[in-house]
Amino acid sequence: MLVSAKEMLTKAKAGKYAVGQFNINNLEWTKSILLTAQELNSPVILGVSEGAGKYMCGYKTIVGMVNGMLEELNITVPVALHLDHGSYDGALACIEAGFSSVMFDGSHYPIDENVAKTTELVKICNEKGISIEAEVGSIGGEEDGVVGAGECADPDECKMIADLGVTMLAAGIGNIHGKYPENWAGLSFETLDAVQQKTGDMPLVLHGGTGIPADMIQKAISLGVSKINVNTECQLAFQEATRKYIEAGKDLEGKGFDPRKLLAPGAEAIKATVKEKMELFGSVGKA
Repeated sequence: MLVSAKEMLTKAKAGKYAVGQFNINNLEWTKSILLTAQELNSPVILGVSEGAGKYMCGYKTIVGMVNGMLEELNITVPVALHLDHGSYDGALACIEAGFSSVMFDGSHYPIDENVAKTTELVKICNEKGISIEAEVGSIGGEEDGVVGAGECADPDECKMIADLGVTMLAAGIGNIHGKYPENWAGLSFETLDAVQQKTGDMPLVLHGGTGIPADMIQKAISLGVSKINVNTECQLAFQEATRKYIEAGKDLEGKGFDPRKLLAPGAEAIKATVKEKMELFGSVGKA
């Protein structure tokens, strides 16, 4: 059964660890992440971008797939299904489809409009027992067509959004989506500390978890980060494992590739990546 992310993140904040959000793009990715979470007894958040939602034949299809896997794989750890970087309309659609958590990314709106739209969604989510994430200060890089310059959030604006009653807050602290460039200045812990002081017990979210050094991850967790998003690293691991399988020329025999065999190495690579991240985030055994 899918659950809201609220309880798992409240526990993470108090326990000084972070729950991993791993974005899903197909059945194999979803299965790998769920099996790894169960093996490590770790809570987990499955992230879905609006683009991935369209690719996987709509939000209702995704809800059906995930709920079916929870039952068929006997998954007992807490699992939240979360819209990542959602629009206002996208959030409403996911709520209607049966997601247990949504993110409304209003960071590109003027703060007053961000507040107004977030307020409306908080009311709806509270009525339905769904967790909601908001964002202040756009995250750098590009993910699924959402582009940000990696700005640092205004701590006072963070407090304004946090006070609306959101479950969790993504504050830009110089982090970016995708690969980090060589000249990246690193995370702004000064900003993170200021946001933490303004928002108190609010679980904070770190987007762009791929490529951030382990010591920075751990310091961010110590300063209130309770949820860390990982997408690019899983994509790269899946791509590399699949490429090696194809280049090895396996499973040809004049018949072409068996898709189940073709995707298996990538699925195993995702399991290894998720395990490594869960251990780094400290969520192992916390289900």
